[in-house]
Amino acid sequence: MRYVKALLVLCIITIAMLWHPAAEAAPVVIVNIKGEINGGQTALIQRALNDAKAMGAQSVLVELDTFGGQVDAAVKIRDIISEAPLNTICYIKNRAWSAGALIAIAHRQIAIAPGGSIGAAEPIPATEKNIAALRAEFAATANKTGRNAQIAEAMVDKTLGFAGVAQPGQILALTDYQAAALGYADVVAHDRTAVLAHYGLTGNELLEYNSSWRDTLSGWLSEEATKSLLITIIILAILTEIKTAGTGVAALVGLVAAGLFFISQWWVGFAGWVELALFFGGLLLLLVELYTPGVGIFGVGGLAAILLSFFLVLGASVEALSLLATSLVIAIVVFLLILKRLPSSMLWTKLVLKNSATDAAGFVSSDDYKAYIDKEGITITPLRPAGIITIGGSQLNVVSEGQFIPQGTKVKVVNTSGNRIVVRSVEN
Repeated sequence: MRYVKALLVLCIITIAMLWHPAAEAAPVVIVNIKGEINGGQTALIQRALNDAKAMGAQSVLVELDTFGGQVDAAVKIRDIISEAPLNTICYIKNRAWSAGALIAIAHRQIAIAPGGSIGAAEPIPATEKNIAALRAEFAATANKTGRNAQIAEAMVDKTLGFAGVAQPGQILALTDYQAAALGYADVVAHDRTAVLAHYGLTGNELLEYNSSWRDTLSGWLSEEATKSLLITIIILAILTEIKTAGTGVAALVGLVAAGLFFISQWWVGFAGWVELALFFGGLLLLLVELYTPGVGIFGVGGLAAILLSFFLVLGASVEALSLLATSLVIAIVVFLLILKRLPSSMLWTKLVLKNSATDAAGFVSSDDYKAYIDKEGITITPLRPAGIITIGGSQLNVVSEGQFIPQGTKVKVVNTSGNRIVVRSVEN
């Protein structure tokens, strides 16, 4: 009976295995990063990791060869890799310098090619503030991945050095064998095949990702000069539309610029729903101000929301504030240059005072005493030199030219200036 039960269990297991064949090995996503680190590389990493997560990939292998690039892009890539719920491997094919070093040490595993190197991450300009900030980023990243944080700090701050590798005053960069000895590389591998074999991924399907036109476009649109230009165009379009309100040309140009700005930053992960909500909420407030009676509250609130959305997308830092201020100043200067050629809208007339108080319109700041020039009168009080005289039944406050004039003296008006009436004794 025991043998019958054992045979029955064996049959059930065999049937289950036939009914549910062994699952195929999960794919491995390969990402190639070569050249300058910029927004385009950020978009590439974001796209590859999103796809890897959706398809249930087993690992992501980033093949890295770079001299460095934009620190903000490198920090964003570091964040994406650190937060990825996947096993991440970096294969340093030749070098991972500067911003590339930060990306490399963010991975859970690192492999390096013979002759490869990692480090040399001193920021440019090498100010105390920049060094301190980047050193903290490197140390925190190394600590999170279980590597020696002092080595990471010495890659940024040359005053530190590291015994046996770099003396104080020398920026630290590790060769392939130094990286392997100090825990900054798991293996020295000649090629991708050797890397996959070391991590037990030889039989997995490989899905390779390279930079596409979208990534390249994102990189170009993420350049500081390009972002500043787009923000300038958006702000200028808003001011022009407030001034004209009707043609829609400025609004169309502004929307195109805003689309390029936010879509590119969305691709690289710098823009989210909060920033988009602030921007379009600000536009909605401006529309409310344009077409409903108000005192400017909606307009000011809309402009504030739009500027805040730009500030957040740019990183909410001092550099972001500087770039935003520069764009705002340029937009205002250009707007002032073309102001006289633009028609006025209802909102503009509410925001800007057009009427002026002129003499021709009947506005005067004081009484006009010019009519009394050369007329004569009698002093009611002594002039010391100020006093009162009477001319034609009208009493006037006057001053003499500096002399004392007794009461009851005949005087003549010789000059007026505003409320000031100057008289002279006729007898003199």
